[in-house]
Amino acid sequence: MSDPDRIAAVRRFNRFYTARIGALREGLHHSPFSLAEARVLYELAQRETAGETATAGAIARALDLDPGYLSRILAGFLRRRLLARARSGEDGRQHLLRLTEAGRQAFAPLDAAAREEIGALLAPLPDPAQAALVGAMAGIETLLAPGPRAPAVLRPPRPGDIGWVIARHGALYAQEYGFDARFEALVGKVAAGFLASHDPAREACWIAARDGVNLGSVFLVRASDELAKLRLLLVEPAVRGEGLGRLLVATCVDFARGAGYRRITLWTNEVLVAARRIYQAAGFRIVASKPHADFGPPMLGEDWELGLRA
Repeated sequence: MSDPDRIAAVRRFNRFYTARIGALREGLHHSPFSLAEARVLYELAQRETAGETATAGAIARALDLDPGYLSRILAGFLRRRLLARARSGEDGRQHLLRLTEAGRQAFAPLDAAAREEIGALLAPLPDPAQAALVGAMAGIETLLAPGPRAPAVLRPPRPGDIGWVIARHGALYAQEYGFDARFEALVGKVAAGFLASHDPAREACWIAARDGVNLGSVFLVRASDELAKLRLLLVEPAVRGEGLGRLLVATCVDFARGAGYRRITLWTNEVLVAARRIYQAAGFRIVASKPHADFGPPMLGEDWELGLRA
């Protein structure tokens, strides 16, 4: 069951954003169209541009609109001669929909006004703030989108990513395991050292991302000519179970083998059950363990190792 404070926060954001973009105005973007009518016009225009067939059923599914409500909207468009329909040659029960020239002319200023209003919304913000806003929106879309998700992409870190790695480690490990600020300090030291002086031929960091949203990370760093260390594996809670952790670890192992290392080592804690399963599945084995309380709660630290064949 969701936390009442989180439910209240989402409702507060919905009220703020719908008011901020004018979604509750009688005519959207100072047009004669309601929000629902404008969305239907947009869907018809986009499908036409993409060369896709438009039917009432397809539009109702895409917009999650009640078929009866959509039927009334389409009937209004027909009366105003914004829409034309013809019976499908493949299925006589369906009608194919397309905008008339009058419909395209009605949609064009609506589309232009939407672009202008969003441009005005973004314009006062500096470029980093615009990027952060768009990234946050992409995150909401990624987390709430129904159905299968697009695969995550692994890429090198961009400016700001290393700071994200430190922040997310500090926040998630405090939330999930009760780690204190000393853990975030350790992550910061490891990440800053990589950023300051890593050898691209033998060391790497991968950021897992989807639609501009960071979802995970992992580092491979040099310990000696023959030994590499896997460090700072992180997978966001919302995407756990998708195999992203296994992909990040496998990418590290492949890179280490190509860079000429003979072994990979890592240090983790017994409490990190999901991560330990990933390491075990990749072939790592525990070679030493020792109790400690370096980050607050008492726990068992573990050294794991994987031998690499040529």
